[in-house]
Amino acid sequence: MQRPLLTGLFALLLAAPLSAQEKKFQVQMEKDLVYGKGGQTELKLDLAMPKDGAGPFPAVVCVHGGGWRGGSRTDLTKTIEMFAGRGFVAVAVTYRLVPTAAFPAQIEDCKASVRWLRANAKKYKIDPDRIGAIGMSAGGHLVSLLGTTVKEDGLEGSGGNADFSSGVQAVISFFGPSDLSERTWNPDLEKSLIEPLVGGPFADKPELFKKASPVTYVRKGAPPFLLFHGTADKIVPVSQSRILAEKLKAAGASVKLVEIEGADHGWAGPKLLETIEQSVKFLEEQLKKEQK
Repeated sequence: MQRPLLTGLFALLLAAPLSAQEKKFQVQMEKDLVYGKGGQTELKLDLAMPKDGAGPFPAVVCVHGGGWRGGSRTDLTKTIEMFAGRGFVAVAVTYRLVPTAAFPAQIEDCKASVRWLRANAKKYKIDPDRIGAIGMSAGGHLVSLLGTTVKEDGLEGSGGNADFSSGVQAVISFFGPSDLSERTWNPDLEKSLIEPLVGGPFADKPELFKKASPVTYVRKGAPPFLLFHGTADKIVPVSQSRILAEKLKAAGASVKLVEIEGADHGWAGPKLLETIEQSVKFLEEQLKKEQK
């Protein structure tokens, strides 16, 4: 079975428009930086930052998709280059994948990457109080967990830099799952993707389906969210973003859901360009609004 959640395809669609944009900053790249450990596995990220300017700059954590079992941080190389060109320090992170590691390994690794950014804020000219996260599909699920969970939820892991916060100040999710226990999935996809993530079927592990769901943790004080979802998504139903948006609004959080009419699990052309610009504008508004 081919990987049904988009990984490289979305990045390839992104590559042309992003690389063609006029950059405000020259970009400096550093690759294969070890940001922590997941079990015995070294976790690495690629970092892009403005080459000029004193900073401190807001940061963006970019999380790839791939059904929690595939994809790579290299899928997002063009994306982090674009963000660096627009005045952010951007990282594309590696996280442990199924079947080698089940939940909560994936979110533990993402949280470790945020803590690493804060621990190394001075070195990379990062404003530690302005960190956003963007992810696609499974990556959207993970960044939504970054935005909704706090330390007391027990998902921090032991990846390093425990004295620093893993909280983020803005979240963008492209068609990310938000409520794994809703059971609106194609049964084949639930069996091939969600069950391996949580370690078993819903009948045996309902508490883990809930524990792995961002909606479980929505509370007052959540950061602003921007959600994109195609209305004809055959992999992750649009109801997943609607549910998350409703929960966030009820908790008093700022959230905007953009539904792409007729789009499946990803889109191209003018719609893609528009959503890219909406994403950049959102992060600029949320993470640069008090900067001069």
